Amino acid sequence: MLNPSAKLRACPERSEGINSVKHLFFCLGDGRFSGIPPQNDKSPDVLTNSAIVSKFFGRTAALSLIISALALPQAETSARIVTDSAGRKVAVPEQVERVYPAGPPASIFLYVLAPEKMLGWPRAPTPEEGALLAPAYRSLPDLGQLGDTANLEVVLETRPELVFDYGTIAPTYISLAERTQRQTGLPYLLIDGRFDNIVRSIRLMGAILGVEDRAEVLAGYAQRTFESLDKTLARTPADERPRVYLARGPDGLETGVRGSINTEIIERVGAINVAAAPGQQGLSRVSLEQVLRWNTDTILTLDERFYNTVWAHPVWSKLTAVQNKRVYLAPSLPFGWIDQPPSINRLIGITWLTRLFYPSAHQDRDMRDLVREFYRLFYQVKLSDMQLAELLKNAGPAAY
Repeated sequence: MLNPSAKLRACPERSEGINSVKHLFFCLGDGRFSGIPPQNDKSPDVLTNSAIVSKFFGRTAALSLIISALALPQAETSARIVTDSAGRKVAVPEQVERVYPAGPPASIFLYVLAPEKMLGWPRAPTPEEGALLAPAYRSLPDLGQLGDTANLEVVLETRPELVFDYGTIAPTYISLAERTQRQTGLPYLLIDGRFDNIVRSIRLMGAILGVEDRAEVLAGYAQRTFESLDKTLARTPADERPRVYLARGPDGLETGVRGSINTEIIERVGAINVAAAPGQQGLSRVSLEQVLRWNTDTILTLDERFYNTVWAHPVWSKLTAVQNKRVYLAPSLPFGWIDQPPSINRLIGITWLTRLFYPSAHQDRDMRDLVREFYRLFYQVKLSDMQLAELLKNAGPAAY
């Protein structure tokens, strides 16, 4: 065990610059050393970060002790001030080559925009997911998710120049960003992942990462997708828009509450999400009796087990949507078309649901061609006929 009272002495031979920021290594009395990351708001007096210290005292002495309580002089770097979606002003290097994605939505955004700058995945892709990703990025390291399975030691070991999160802007995520930035000295950006912000987010991150041309192509695609949807909605009366239930999990009784990011796509395409719960957000469990009372005309599901059993279920089979064969399994590879996670991957879901809900408005192009185009442009893969058929097999008539 590492002795908390062990004396530290400077080890000049181990001091070095990392990410253009001075890191100083300190040696313990027995010659072991530990890296001390820089801080901007602490004085170099005592080891005050008890949360981090206690976390690592429980490990073997062979592990490096990361302490975030020491302020060190930083080398001059060229930086720009970026205001993120939380209103935080963050100093970001002029040139960014190494980016740590804080969670799954951020990793998908980075993979689509600038995969060569992504340090790894919060969760390594499964073989099925990896088959629909560019070969060079299938085997990037599994980093874990910040605030969950990743810790600050893992973050620092990857030597990022920027930590990036994409999705909901909420106090929990703001607090995590502030804490991580304070303890590591790394710039941490929070970017709003809502549909209304997608085009701006792509262009902003394109400028930050120096991939403006790529960003403009992707932003243009997103903008055209929303423009096409809005034209369809403008000529569709409210009484012709479907009432939809989103069935999650193997029993179908988990759903997304209206207004949550999990069902944002349903509401954005003009459908009525029947799971309204004023004051609630996110996911919620409901009873089968409640689903029977809603008796929607359309059911969307993310779970293949539910999809395969709903047709013969003694209760579910009584619903109008089941009797009319209007239960659809959302494609999920390499990422979900509705959710899982709610990131830029949902753009193809917009196209799919628009055609599913308003079939008479879209006769210009085959959906299969649109899926091939999206996967080539966003995921950098060319779908085979077999892959395409497997992807769309339970997605309904809009997929053909």
